[in-house]
Amino acid sequence: MKRPSSRVAAKRALAIGAALTLASMASAVPAQESQWGSGKALYDKVCGYCHDPEVGVGTPIQGRALPVEYIRFIVRNGFNAMPAFPASYIDDESLAQVTEYIASLPPAPPSQP
Repeated sequence: MKRPSSRVAAKRALAIGAALTLASMASAVPAQESQWGSGKALYDKVCGYCHDPEVGVGTPIQGRALPVEYIRFIVRNGFNAMPAFPASYIDDESLAQVTEYIASLPPAPPSQP
């Protein structure tokens, strides 16, 4: 087996060193804190005004196992009477947290006729 030249070995060592440095820097950066504090806080302050089953305005979304991609699309683009919420209003971290919170909720009780 042919040994790599010293130049190739030096380039590999430099690339590995740079990658390790970047990886250690990324792990040292604290996670971005949600602007809303938690998924529950966002749900209570924004989503719940319409989607809480007790309110009866929007479609209940609790416990429906809605896919994350679906929730993200509807939040960002709106649908029917629901307005769109751009990233400048609900950041991506908060959107992920509220999606997890919604998934953790039990299904809404059936509505009474």
